[in-house]
Order: sequence, then structure tokens, then C-alpha cells
Amino acid sequence: MRSYLYVPGDAPARLAKAAGRGADALIVDLEDAVPLALKENARHAVADYLRSGGSAWVRINPGEMGLLDAHEVLGSGLLGLCVAKASLESLSTLDRFLSDAERASGIAVGSTRIVPLLETAAALFDALAIARSPRTARLQLGEADLAADLGVSPGPDGRELWWARSQVVAASAAAGIDAPVAPVSTNFTDLAELRLSTIALRRMGFHGRACIHPAQLPVVHEVFTPTAEELAAAHDVLTRFAAAQAAGSAVCVDAHGRLVDEAVVRSARRVVG
Repeated sequence: MRSYLYVPGDAPARLAKAAGRGADALIVDLEDAVPLALKENARHAVADYLRSGGSAWVRINPGEMGLLDAHEVLGSGLLGLCVAKASLESLSTLDRFLSDAERASGIAVGSTRIVPLLETAAALFDALAIARSPRTARLQLGEADLAADLGVSPGPDGRELWWARSQVVAASAAAGIDAPVAPVSTNFTDLAELRLSTIALRRMGFHGRACIHPAQLPVVHEVFTPTAEELAAAHDVLTRFAAAQAAGSAVCVDAHGRLVDEAVVRSARRVVG
């Protein structure tokens, strides 16, 4: 998945149109985008969308309200749950709740996947344990909440959050799960800046990015789609390395004379898919 497009859960008309906007996946938001007074109606609207053939991830609220969200949307069409303000304790509670709900609904226990959003300093230090939670598919940073919790004011290049970003990338790799989803950019009018920041996040180890506006999707897709040249180079590395192994060697050189070993080959395999 290269892109995840956020859609407010209390806007059924926008939700119906969102599937045609070109995102690889939708995240229907029942948390920040929905006022408290509208959360129950939004919950029902999202459930209706999923049960009528729609497909999406759903961002649920923290705490007891999130359990109500999860119960309502569980089942057909749900790709998984994005868990706002995730913590080890909340994920443990959610896991028990989902296991009971899956069992009652005839759904395979443990099959509902989650993407925890790390939005506090405590969650950041628990990143590895959260990544190793049995239902975790990927991690995602909620940088606005995290910056507020840390008391930092990110500048244009986001360097104040570089360590947090690398922590999440490293935790994902250590847990053996997919690379984390890059955080949203709230400025959807400056696509040049979006491209530069997305390239930087890709280089840091993120794969795919959450978006808040359809205009961001083409840029994110471009950055996270290997070019023909990158694919050709990766295939060439794999071919050369396979030939070297067949000849009894553990290394070879690429088309530019650079040493290729297993570490380089792992990167090439990521490029080709």
C-alpha cells in the first residue's frame, strides 16, 4: 500500500465518493474528524458503508468509545482498525474485546488487524512491544499529538521528530512487520513540499503515506512507486547475485562495479516487490 486516504466518518456522501479517488486504501475516521455529538451516527454510517460493499480501515477512538466503534464496524468490508492514541494497555484491552466479538460473530479469532497510532511519548518508548502485539500489521505516527505531548514545535524539515520517526522504523524492522506508514502532511496545497518530505520519509524507511486530501495521492504514489530504472537495476543485481551463488561465491559486483552482498540483495528484493 502506497497511500491511505483519510475520510471523515460523519460524511456519508464524501465516503461514497472516496473509493474512486485513487487511494490504495481508505481510512474512515471516527476520531478527530467527528464531533462528539455525531460519533454515534457516524459509527452507524460507517458500518452501513462497509456492509453495503465498501472496504476501508477505520480509525477508532481511544478508550471505551473505541470499543463501541470496533464492535459496530467489525465484519465484512473492514480491512482493519487504526487505533488512535495507542498504548500497550489499550491494545491488550482491545485484543480481548475483539477476540470475544470475533468468536461471537463467527469470525476467525485474531483476524482483525490493527495499525496502532503512536501519539504519546510513552507509546514511542513502547514502540517495539506495540509492534510485536499479535494483531499489529503496521505502525503509524500521529505527529501532531506527539509533538504536543513532547512539547516540541517541528520546523519545516521536521528534524525535531527525526528520532521518533527512526524509532518507529527500527521497531517495525525488529518486530518483523511491514514498514510504518509515513505521517500525514496537513498542507495539501504545497505539493512540491509534500514530494520533498515524502522522499525524505521514504529514505528514512517508511513505506506509503497517509493523506488528508486526494490532491496528495499522485505525489505519494510517484514517490513510493519504483521507476523503470530502479526496477531494472534491482533485477540486474538479483540476476548477478544468483549467478555468483551458482558459481560458489557469496558476493559479486553490480553494473557500476560496486560490491553486492546479501544486504544489497535484500534491498533489491524490496524494490521488486
